[in-house]
Amino acid sequence: MENYTSDSSESDSHTIDYQNRNLTVSKAEDFFLNLFDNEMAYTEIETVILYNNHLSSLPLSLLQFTNLHTLDISNNSLATLNVEVFLQCPLRTFIAKNNLLTNDSLPKTFASKSKLGQLRELNLSGNMLTRFPNQILELHSIKYLYLNGNLIQSIHKDIWKLKNLQVLSMGANKIRDVPDTIGNLVQMQGLNLCDNLIDKLPSSIARLHNLKTLSLHKNAIRTLPPELISLRNLTELSLRDNPLVDRFVQHLSMTPTTLKESAARVVKISELLYSPENLPRTLIDYLSFANCCVNPNCKGVYFDNRVENVKFIDFCGKYRVPFMQYLCSSKCVDNANVDAQQPSASGFMMRKVLLG
Repeated sequence: MENYTSDSSESDSHTIDYQNRNLTVSKAEDFFLNLFDNEMAYTEIETVILYNNHLSSLPLSLLQFTNLHTLDISNNSLATLNVEVFLQCPLRTFIAKNNLLTNDSLPKTFASKSKLGQLRELNLSGNMLTRFPNQILELHSIKYLYLNGNLIQSIHKDIWKLKNLQVLSMGANKIRDVPDTIGNLVQMQGLNLCDNLIDKLPSSIARLHNLKTLSLHKNAIRTLPPELISLRNLTELSLRDNPLVDRFVQHLSMTPTTLKESAARVVKISELLYSPENLPRTLIDYLSFANCCVNPNCKGVYFDNRVENVKFIDFCGKYRVPFMQYLCSSKCVDNANVDAQQPSASGFMMRKVLLG
């Protein structure tokens, strides 16, 4: 529903295509009021395309189309949405890209008493919205939501209410944080958050088991949640132009191990027995905080001193995805990376990772 090439209103008996006609509101009113002699003919129209005209509001004569399912009024000068038209037409798809809509332009409510309960796709990209419209949370049947190219600063924490949402596209906004509740959108297949100010993702994103496409390019992301690798249906991950990719090199840092930690490592690795009778309570507490090395081929532990390493997850022989991991020794690095690159380690293949 993004592009239309036909300019003929005769091509489809259920479609009126008046794109690129230099229509104003008054001209559109005249067109629609005199379109048919037979009132029943209006009920046959399901799609109206008013793309690229000079409309500042929705023509009230649209109310004559009682079975109007799709309305595209993109690339106009739309500054307000007439409540009568927007709420009374049985729309399933409403596209109003590249207009002048603000948050105050929208109806105060999209409540279920209107016919918008059937709406499946809403596209308000390229407008002047400064916040996520609360009214959208009332559209429980919506599957495709596009809010790209606005000035929105955050994703509403109640986004979880849109339980049927399959595509959420909010690229080119001013978003800094992604709420943890986004993990409740279990029907999600496509998530576009590119060109924002996001520096991290919540680990709850791993609950989006149906996610196929994740666009995160042009953000401020420095690390990814390791849980991301559990998304078995994810086939495209876009990461270019993030600090995480800009420093896409192996990173090691290690300071000399203290005598205390060296001794504690020997005790844990050798499984030496100890008790309050032969060790002070402070040392027993210290030993209880041992961290196991993430390298499955290593039985080592660490306490205060660890090796920080970017692990490269490689599932297709060409692209590598970095995740931060912590090892007990620099000797573990090679073995840990080799194991991480085996597709069998996670049981699925990430087929496309866009790093550049």
